Amino acid sequence: MLTKEQIRKIWMGCLVLALTVLFTLTGAGCADQKTSQQPQDNTQQSQDNQSNTTETLDTLVDNNNEKKASESQPEISAEPKETRESVTLYFGDQDAMYLVPETRKVVLGNQKLEEIVIAELIEGPSKSDLFQTVPKEAKLISIEVVDGVAYVNFNQDFQTKHWGGSTGEMMTLYSITNSLAELPEIEQVQFLLEGKKVESILGHAITSEPMSPNWKMVKE
Repeated sequence: MLTKEQIRKIWMGCLVLALTVLFTLTGAGCADQKTSQQPQDNTQQSQDNQSNTTETLDTLVDNNNEKKASESQPEISAEPKETRESVTLYFGDQDAMYLVPETRKVVLGNQKLEEIVIAELIEGPSKSDLFQTVPKEAKLISIEVVDGVAYVNFNQDFQTKHWGGSTGEMMTLYSITNSLAELPEIEQVQFLLEGKKVESILGHAITSEPMSPNWKMVKE
């Protein structure tokens, strides 16, 4: 029969053994948990780093695109710069025998230079000793330049409001032709009335074919 002292030693041994087993199991579980948690932490950190890298690259691409877009866009001013050109216009002299050149500066806007030349001829001379060659009622419908020929299309008033006479007719036709021929891309002028060729718009000169400038009519 066991004595009390022996029973106490056996009980203490069992307790120590039980505690040892318990600590061993607890340590192994913590280690497993730490081991299993560490890859998750590393994976999350890798995903965060990848996300940050992607965001940085996207930001750089966006900034680069914005820079290119700003560089490709021209500066737009609320008040566009005026471009001026010098043109030579021909008006009649006091005796209605010669054409006299008048040089003036014109402002280029949305109009073509050849359109401006016709508009200035209709406006008339600025010098008091020169005379009108194109009726003020005349309106330019269109003007196109093809292979050196300017197709000048007037409305009906170009014909009906003209003052007549063979001399006046020649002054009008060559005033326009010579003025347009001063432009580098124009060599001849084809007159049109309401979009059609007319044998003789003003009654004397043949206008069904392109006209070349007549520099002999210019007063030197």
